[in-house]
Amino acid sequence: MDDTSSRVIEILRDHDIRPSAQRIAVAVYVLSADDHPSADQVWSKVKQGFPMLSRATTYNTLNLFVRKGLLRQLDLAEGRIVFDPNTSKHHHLIDETTKRIHDVPWDALEVRNVEQLTDFDIDEYQVVLRGRTKTKASE
Repeated sequence: MDDTSSRVIEILRDHDIRPSAQRIAVAVYVLSADDHPSADQVWSKVKQGFPMLSRATTYNTLNLFVRKGLLRQLDLAEGRIVFDPNTSKHHHLIDETTKRIHDVPWDALEVRNVEQLTDFDIDEYQVVLRGRTKTKASE
């Protein structure tokens, strides 16, 4: 067993998840993903190295990871559900050209007066920005 799988097994156990072969395979990919993949993207990618993985097992595994606090499930991209291994507070930017979702540090934006929304019970919030990633000029 390699170091990555060993670390993933430890993470799964720390979240009270029994580390089956399928769960380990999904976790190895999704916990290192920085592109906020959909369930179908996870299934397609993991299936390349684990061909016996079913779509249902992938969906069930991702939902389990969300319930156990290992992933966040986000509805950011026009009804497309994606998964985010970054469970800390942060915002998102959706690149309108590439459709890639980028993490934006929590402290990069200031959201004020949330407590003044007295007609609502706010559990959590995040800002979703839409725009384009600026290309860096050659130096």
